[in-house]
Amino acid sequence: MSFTSTEHNRDDLRAMGKQRILLVDDEPDILDFIEYNLVKEGYDVHTANNGREGVALAKKLLPDLILLDVMMPEMDGVEACTEIREDKSLGQSIVAFLTARGEDYSQIAGFEAGADDYILKPIKPRVLLSRVQALLRRKKAASYVGGDYDGTGLMIDPERYVVIHEGQEMSLPKKEFELLSLLASQPGRVFSRENILASVWGTDVVVGDRTIDVHIRKLREKLGEHYFKTVKGVGYKFVG
Repeated sequence: MSFTSTEHNRDDLRAMGKQRILLVDDEPDILDFIEYNLVKEGYDVHTANNGREGVALAKKLLPDLILLDVMMPEMDGVEACTEIREDKSLGQSIVAFLTARGEDYSQIAGFEAGADDYILKPIKPRVLLSRVQALLRRKKAASYVGGDYDGTGLMIDPERYVVIHEGQEMSLPKKEFELLSLLASQPGRVFSRENILASVWGTDVVVGDRTIDVHIRKLREKLGEHYFKTVKGVGYKFVG
């Protein structure tokens, strides 16, 4: 198994607050490129060269995020994802496919296997880091309730991709859910439009400010005006 050159104790890294990422890809150049950029950002990064090795390492490390290639020897990414999702100890791990395959059937197979996202390569380092940050932020926002949930507030459940509002479970479109998760991850913080676009839509997708406004309007209609405050000329914040 292939690990990063950093020989820190894994428990010490968790205590330091470092988030753990597992990269699984059979191309050494890609592993080195991604590992370098993620380590530079302070993540605790581990690597595996094939799906079978990746599954075994995932069960050992319990990573926060797993980035899986699709086409790999011994066990492909879809098979690996299926096995990961069958392991209850990995229920909190985010899984994203990082692959050059963009065919619809490949993406559908990945999501059906339990993947949380699908990232196409080649990808620029800045875009990759933005997507990784957004995925890990989703994990941190596992349940915002503004205190103990009493059935009258708001709960975000990224495991099932649902929101519980005033005791009622509701499903939101993917981008609305991701936007809500982003804002609720840090109540009171003002998120700039640039930050929102990079985190939710990615910097490789061209969308206008109006897109954010429309999604905020829809969230206000569904959840209530009081949750979202507009900061003119800057962006939005979640009030709760």
